[in-house]
Amino acid sequence: MTSALRSYEPTQESNSVRQERNRAVLASARHSSARTISPFHLCSLWRQPVKTLKKRFETIDEYIATFPRSVQDILEELRQTIQDSAPDAKETISYQMPAFKLNGNLVYFAAFKNHIGFYPTSSAISEFKKELSHYEVAKGTARFPIDGPIPFDLIRKIVKYRVKQNLEKR
Repeated sequence: MTSALRSYEPTQESNSVRQERNRAVLASARHSSARTISPFHLCSLWRQPVKTLKKRFETIDEYIATFPRSVQDILEELRQTIQDSAPDAKETISYQMPAFKLNGNLVYFAAFKNHIGFYPTSSAISEFKKELSHYEVAKGTARFPIDGPIPFDLIRKIVKYRVKQNLEKR
């Protein structure tokens, strides 16, 4: 095992040594200008990795179930639109978001407080730039307002474009 990996292993130090180290870290934090200790620094007191409280999803159904009913309906319709446009694509969770794969990454989607994020890659965003001009877009991302109509016909066209792109990679 390399020394870089070894540094992240829990140590078998005695309670008195650990308490002394923790006192030293807290004392230095008290005298710093920040006056607060970040979660990262607190975790370093016990040499533990920073843990997130986010749920880890195994399926798209689990992901969708975490949202209010109105958002679930939108996500289910979006999922069905993608499935209809790419029937051979496999559903998965990637980066804790619903994703579809077909000869590589096809598209991702996610729900947020104010929008539905759709991630078809930057090439698809460029190809459909004119049709997406009514929405907020960035490199590889389209954001559809959650309180407005979702352009399922446009999403269908984008997914078919991505299927064609990915199948040409073979």
